[in-house]
Amino acid sequence: MKLFISEGNPHCLKVLSALGVTGVQCDVQCVNHEERVVPFLSRPAVPALLLPNGLYLFSSNAICRYLFEVNGQESSELCNQWLEWEATDLQPALLQALHMAVLQGKGSEVSKVLQSPLNFLDQSLGKGNTPYLTGEAVSVADIVLWAALYPVLYLPFFLYFQTILCQSAAQKVLQGKGLQGMKSYMQRQPAPHSNQCRETQPCNSNLAEVCTRLSGQLLEEEMEAAAHTWNKGLNPAPLDTGRQHPILPQEGKRNILVTSALPYVNNVPHLGNIIGCVLSADVFSRYCRLRGWNLLFVCGTDEYGTATENKAREEGLTPQQICDKYHAIHSGIYKWFQIDFDFFGRTTTEKQTEIAQDIFWRLHKNGFLVDDTVEQLRCENCQRFLADRFVEGTCPHCSYPEARGDQCDKCGRLINAVELREPQCKVCRRTPVIRSSKHLFLDLPKLETQLEQWLEKSTSTGDWTANAKQITRSWLRDGLKPRCITRDLQWGTPVPHPEYKEKVFYVWFDAPIGYLSITANYTDKWETWWKNPQQVELYNFMAKDNVPFHSVVFPCSLLGAQDNYTLVNNLVATEYLNYEDTKFSKSRGVGVFGDMAKDTGIPSDVWRFYLLYVRPEGQDSAFSWADMALKNNSELLNNLGNFINRAGMFVTRFFEGCVPVMDLQQEDKRLLALVGWELQQYIKLMDKVKIRDALKHILNISRHGNQYIQVNEPWKKIKGGDIERQRAGTVTGVSVNIACLLSVMLFPYMPKVSQTIRDQLNAPQSCISTMLYGTTGTFVCSLRAGHRIGTVSPLFQKLEVDQIEALKKRFGGQQVFEGDKVRALKTQKAEKAVITAEVTKLLDLKKQLAVAEGKSPEPAPQKGKKK
Repeated sequence: MKLFISEGNPHCLKVLSALGVTGVQCDVQCVNHEERVVPFLSRPAVPALLLPNGLYLFSSNAICRYLFEVNGQESSELCNQWLEWEATDLQPALLQALHMAVLQGKGSEVSKVLQSPLNFLDQSLGKGNTPYLTGEAVSVADIVLWAALYPVLYLPFFLYFQTILCQSAAQKVLQGKGLQGMKSYMQRQPAPHSNQCRETQPCNSNLAEVCTRLSGQLLEEEMEAAAHTWNKGLNPAPLDTGRQHPILPQEGKRNILVTSALPYVNNVPHLGNIIGCVLSADVFSRYCRLRGWNLLFVCGTDEYGTATENKAREEGLTPQQICDKYHAIHSGIYKWFQIDFDFFGRTTTEKQTEIAQDIFWRLHKNGFLVDDTVEQLRCENCQRFLADRFVEGTCPHCSYPEARGDQCDKCGRLINAVELREPQCKVCRRTPVIRSSKHLFLDLPKLETQLEQWLEKSTSTGDWTANAKQITRSWLRDGLKPRCITRDLQWGTPVPHPEYKEKVFYVWFDAPIGYLSITANYTDKWETWWKNPQQVELYNFMAKDNVPFHSVVFPCSLLGAQDNYTLVNNLVATEYLNYEDTKFSKSRGVGVFGDMAKDTGIPSDVWRFYLLYVRPEGQDSAFSWADMALKNNSELLNNLGNFINRAGMFVTRFFEGCVPVMDLQQEDKRLLALVGWELQQYIKLMDKVKIRDALKHILNISRHGNQYIQVNEPWKKIKGGDIERQRAGTVTGVSVNIACLLSVMLFPYMPKVSQTIRDQLNAPQSCISTMLYGTTGTFVCSLRAGHRIGTVSPLFQKLEVDQIEALKKRFGGQQVFEGDKVRALKTQKAEKAVITAEVTKLLDLKKQLAVAEGKSPEPAPQKGKKK
């Protein structure tokens, strides 16, 4: 292993300290701040750890955690909570403090900036009765927190920590210069906002609760209350009539409208697309239905635009035929992933034209449209004006070389395509020319005041993710500009204005209106959802690149239409999911795409689980085959599956398939209270659409259950006297009821597994409605003494190393690397025999990929060559 650090970088203090404490053998190399150590990142990332398998870790906390794990010290739940607090609460305050102290010379004001996180830290330490943050021994949490604080606190506060923190780490990083040793590093960092750390404070109370619960400090009344709730049992089973379509808003109920960003019809969605939009929306929708809320979940394919025209030209089909073909592909993929839409539609419909043109005329009538002659890029080779996403060049703001014609993915700034440096047509790679064309614009500056008033209310009362707020603020901060809503294309919703009859609506004006038209194709009473802001709560799910169009452009269109439209209350945006720390690429054969997942032999529920486990909620994350196998084998097989299977098997083997009598002792009541608290946290997080974090509480419950079984050993007690047999019965009965609760909590994440568990337990239907109803949920005894369960069998299978290695190789794009090798050999004029051997390897890899994708392995006939 090799660890890359840089002088003056405070994050390097953490990793060097962890290295010193764990004693892991590792080479250390000092590099400058601007050196790109990690080859696939477009920005410098130090510290970075090069692993033996060639992969990189480039998060300081992840590196520290890895070093401790290599040393045999796994992170506990409490440890993970502290690490999250350090990253989300402490680091923003520290960044502001260091900026003030190092660059502004305001060292005396540092204590004010750090007062809130330090007060919380002090209170938490005061409550504990252990020498270190998480127990009797030094953990990765101790190293990360104290090393993070080391540069700004020169107090006796650190004396007891001197035995932990390696002084050589500070010497290597700060070079004996104190804070001034960080000046060069800090000058390269963006200036923090003064309110940067304000929004994360609610995390503190949750961490404090976690510290209390995990240390076993449960009050007597909490345990008695849990036992009282347990004894209430299930509510009478309601008549299950299923969903009655069409679903419409109901008086006196919470009415929730969920949309998932409309996927482009011309692409096959990859795992990042699936987790960013449809899967996240599906999990939340299933959860809402469990809570008894009235919900409508709609989505569909976005089918208009240049992308579809070009795809049609590539495949020799008409645009409509392309839409029909790929709409069916999308629909099949989502069905396999168990995405439970109420309606999955499309935008190439008469309703789309009708509603889009109505909004257009309302904007025109209300004076929110202006016309202007604009310069556009036109590809003379393709004989067409180029849509924004079919132009690529260098960003004029940050010099990113792969910026699109509408937006830069690196800096997030809006771009006019003609501003790109060195533009290229993405179809033919020729340089386009600039031509003039008259277009219509949505007058965003005229709507800005209305937009800001609405945003202030929506973001303060609804659940907007932090990135959604930040991206929206950046648009407003830069000042809104008129936004073009027309394009010189043929495949699109026609502009009804006679002066623009040759044009169609620009996709980002037209596509969000698809939510309305898709609902209108579902029910002719669509306006009860979309023109009913008093009764309806709207949740939009998307990846972060779609945020501006849902938080600014589309709301402005609806505000300007002045027709009482329902606007988004809760905007839920994910960061990006990468593939093994690189980007998904269909052309390069890199990554798993939706139509390939089902051919891996891995059940869709396991795919759902892992994608949700690594869901990029607060920062980019990466799909990793090795990690997927690890999470399947540890969390699903050894933790969750092991507990549920053991609980059911004990009932079958020891009690003839019937749930035994349960006589609750204090230990059992303590477990009921702890499980009840985990259920409450799950509900709080799911209510706030913290899907990944909520999943951890499901796994916590099964961990508590496994520990409970291990401590009580019912397989031994069942062989003892009456008292011990009674104890075995209680432990078994409580465990199988926890398994029943887990089946309900799992339903949004793993619907088939959830149903399988309930089938095996022969669980009553009312357990679903009882457990999650109410504000905090109720953990009740759903399987009473005497209840007969069904046949119990294992829920999960182990993912073997050779299986995972084969899949990793299959989806790793090896044929691309082999192709690069062949080209290099030809350039070097290598011997013909060497080139021929490598060409044979390349052709073999292409055949393997074709077979894996269900295509013919035979090469297509070469054009222009006679047989």
